[in-house]
Amino acid sequence: MSIALPLGLPARETLAAERVEVLTKDDLRRRPGRPLRICLVNLMPNKIVTEAQFCRLLGGTSIAVDATLCVPDSYQPKTTPAAHLAAFYRPWSAIRHEVFDGLVVTGAPIETLPFEDVTYWSGLCAIFDWAKAHIAHSMYICWAAQAALHHFRAVPKHPLRAKLSGIYLHRVSRGDSHLLKGFGDRFPVPVSRHTEVRAADLPACAGLTILADSADAGLCLLEDRENRAVYMFNHLEYDALTLRDEFLRDRLAGKPAEIPANYFPEDDPARTPENVWRPIAHLLFRNWLGEVQRTASPREIGGPLFDESWFSPMQENPAPHAAAKANLSVVL
Repeated sequence: MSIALPLGLPARETLAAERVEVLTKDDLRRRPGRPLRICLVNLMPNKIVTEAQFCRLLGGTSIAVDATLCVPDSYQPKTTPAAHLAAFYRPWSAIRHEVFDGLVVTGAPIETLPFEDVTYWSGLCAIFDWAKAHIAHSMYICWAAQAALHHFRAVPKHPLRAKLSGIYLHRVSRGDSHLLKGFGDRFPVPVSRHTEVRAADLPACAGLTILADSADAGLCLLEDRENRAVYMFNHLEYDALTLRDEFLRDRLAGKPAEIPANYFPEDDPARTPENVWRPIAHLLFRNWLGEVQRTASPREIGGPLFDESWFSPMQENPAPHAAAKANLSVVL
């Protein structure tokens, strides 16, 4: 695998330590084929960790990706140094006229707040509307999935009795979806939420399709044909120790924190958990990027959007894009 990252971004060291070849942006430009442009809106508090998690997945295929790190204009970080954002992130207003093939928006630890009370809510809604108008494929993660679904469909979120944390087995409910190709019938997913979206609240006849859910953890993956969006309510991007770190952080802060379910061996926090979901995480992003690539073509903002047939049952693509055969590379 090869990945191109800007000099100074901490993810360079992380991925290089995993024996990933790190390239420069110029290296990518010299390679044949057009890379996919992906906008990554990172709302998580530990930007550096989250960058590595998503870069690992976006860079886990043979498809070349040119990724841009972004935040809403009104976003003010509380834990990330301003110098880090200034060096590696761009405000949405600075990129709104650029062309992107896909959008990924991460979760944020603000679930208990009403959506309209989030300080950057208006800026985030502007990104949602921009994506609907100009980007053919969007993936919203955890709180961002709840937020986008609320914005587009007025679907409410509901507080849980206690934080839902652990590894839960989920059922594939639409095996004919492009996104779930190769998943099998069931797959494990890290869950870390204080709130939930309920299937009973989804508006009928709105083109919403439940792709995966769990009897214990509820909705997991939902597609929205009209808005060309995928809502993932959980955290396949998590590292092996992310749930452990959250658990210890909550305990140190004096918050009620139950041991994450199905996570520590024999429920012993002193033992190291195994990352059993990493193959599924790579598979989901491989399938998603594959569909982005399959429908991608040169275009301009305001021009026609991509083919939406990726929402229909899978069909063989007789002429895969040449870039799929190229070496893996990602640019930030």
